[in-house]
Amino acid sequence: MMELIEHERATGAQGSVDDTLTLAFDLRQKSRQRVRLDSGLEAAILLPRGTTLEEGDLLRAVDGTSVGVHAAAQSVSTAASSDHERLARACYHLGNRHVALQLGAGWVRYQPDHVLDEMVAGLGLQVTRESAPFEPERGAYHSHSSHSHPRVEPSTSASDSDAGRNRDATPSSANGAGT
Repeated sequence: MMELIEHERATGAQGSVDDTLTLAFDLRQKSRQRVRLDSGLEAAILLPRGTTLEEGDLLRAVDGTSVGVHAAAQSVSTAASSDHERLARACYHLGNRHVALQLGAGWVRYQPDHVLDEMVAGLGLQVTRESAPFEPERGAYHSHSSHSHPRVEPSTSASDSDAGRNRDATPSSANGAGT
């Protein structure tokens, strides 16, 4: 079985490929899996965890074989509006739900979900279900392999420590008035 162990982002200047691999979005997010190339050959993707594949990326096998990546057409919801404010509002609400989004001129695309479709339609967008390649935005933090937020360390000053110690005390006992 061919082992695909190197990944190169699409640059537009890549040469010819020996084979191709067409995968839906969910499968392009898996960095370790068994796949069937478009030629019918079986291969194993063995990339560093957190690697995602995009249309036009290049994979290299141990033996030097190059494989081009394609985004498969899949079921998607596409919401469109010529009103930029409505479109921005829909993107805000979808993003607030951590929904992967593909953006285009006057439209936003996401994986189909009837609840999301109803919400977006309620915001005034025209929602259609179609079959199309899904290439969502990678996001501002795409180099991170997990979702996290910066940690804020608690202050260690004496006054903060005293306040923390008395947090559950009643107002009169916290300031010493009740004793």
